[in-house]
Amino acid sequence: MSKRKQHSPEFKAKVALEALKGEQTAAELASRFGVHPTMIHQWKRALLEGASGVFERGSRRKPEVDEAQLQALHAKIGELAVANDFLSRKLKALGRDVRRAMIEPDHPALSIGRQCGLLSIARSSFYYTPEGESDANLALMRRIDEQFLETPFYGVRQMCWHLRNEGHGVNVKRVRRLMRLMGLMPIYQKPDTSKPAKGHKTYPYLLRGLRVDRPDQVWCADITYLPMRRGFLYLVAIMDWHTRKVLAWRISNTLEARFCVEALTEAICRFGPPQIMNTDQGSQFTAFAWTDTLRRAGVRISMDGKGRCIDNIFIERLWRSLKYECVYLHAWETGSQAKAGVGRWIRFYNHQRPHTAHGGRPPAMIYWRERQPNQPSQQELRVA
Repeated sequence: MSKRKQHSPEFKAKVALEALKGEQTAAELASRFGVHPTMIHQWKRALLEGASGVFERGSRRKPEVDEAQLQALHAKIGELAVANDFLSRKLKALGRDVRRAMIEPDHPALSIGRQCGLLSIARSSFYYTPEGESDANLALMRRIDEQFLETPFYGVRQMCWHLRNEGHGVNVKRVRRLMRLMGLMPIYQKPDTSKPAKGHKTYPYLLRGLRVDRPDQVWCADITYLPMRRGFLYLVAIMDWHTRKVLAWRISNTLEARFCVEALTEAICRFGPPQIMNTDQGSQFTAFAWTDTLRRAGVRISMDGKGRCIDNIFIERLWRSLKYECVYLHAWETGSQAKAGVGRWIRFYNHQRPHTAHGGRPPAMIYWRERQPNQPSQQELRVA
């Protein structure tokens, strides 16, 4: 019988730091270190949330908890978990990946098998290490992404039929899984789509019938999928609705609210807050960190209707241009290559690319020309 795998704090910190660098996708890191992508996400989040403790007053660390007390506490929790069936039923309501991440291999009172039983997951799933998406699936995801830009109204069945007509041997379950992984949602109305995370508040759509005729009146934001040679990354962008200028952007190998908030904070610091921010109802944009940042800046929050990405059509058009003019022309190996490539294209888009909505003038020119009351210097025009 093989020995149970236990990860040291040093190993977890090493993996979390590699994830924080953003050079590799989650699938590549999971294959490299032999851990589940969910654990990588958990360790990265724990590292970011605990980083502030390094800079506490006097650089003093918090006193460590006595090991005997900690073991006694774990044992007590274990006894309560065994005795209390109510707790077990509550845990079943959590997602499988979340429950899997709760298992402690070195728990002093509960074996891994017992913990799996309490959390209602198969013991074998705890030891399973995924190999990431195959080359065939990655190629299929890219083809789905290309077709979705052409026909954003294709649902799972229509996309499956289309791929079969092209000669791909796929079924509905496979296409559904890949589209969910990529975050693609067709634009037609149907119930229970674009769900926010449980407990997150949603907001009404404020742009219907609104005349948007000046910069910083309305901003919009969205997330898209970036195919890589091995795996994929996620890109978020903040755009001014009237001028179409991209104000800030971030790339991440994990799909969470933090990198979206970083882009939002940068945009507000550089350009000041808008009157309205419009997004979809994704969990990143209904998270407290995102909405609280907007409320503190005095920004009104607007969200698209369910299944209606057409409510945020301008940034959807940005993704189309970005992918056909930049992303699909390259096969990036690392996160730094993707960031450099996307950065070059966005600078070109803002300052040089003629835009139809502005009579051939680039978005940055219109943004600074119409922005009041301050006019920027030539240096600001070059860097903004």
